[in-house]
Amino acid sequence: GQKYLTAVVKLFGPLSRNYYIRAVLHAALAVPAGFLLSTILGTAAVRGEEWRPIEQKPRERPQVGGTIKQPPSNPPPRPPPDARKKPPEVGG
Repeated sequence: GQKYLTAVVKLFGPLSRNYYIRAVLHAALAVPAGFLLSTILGTAAVRGEEWRPIEQKPRERPQVGGTIKQPPSNPPPRPPPDARKKPPEVGG
């Protein structure tokens, strides 16, 4: 966000390098924000709104029995018996 302010400071030259002048400039630019409608309505609580902190809700752990709809009816696929044999160990 500094690149826009840097461009303004360069534009006004030595006038904006003085901190007292910059303080007045910042205050003058901040005044319109105080009169914005959204700022006024946000603090007025027109319809009975109130601020409440955002709190994290505790996570509910799903029950194991509740997540299983239908148990599997077929056994899992298995490799053929030839592929299940362990290869012989060499060098032992």
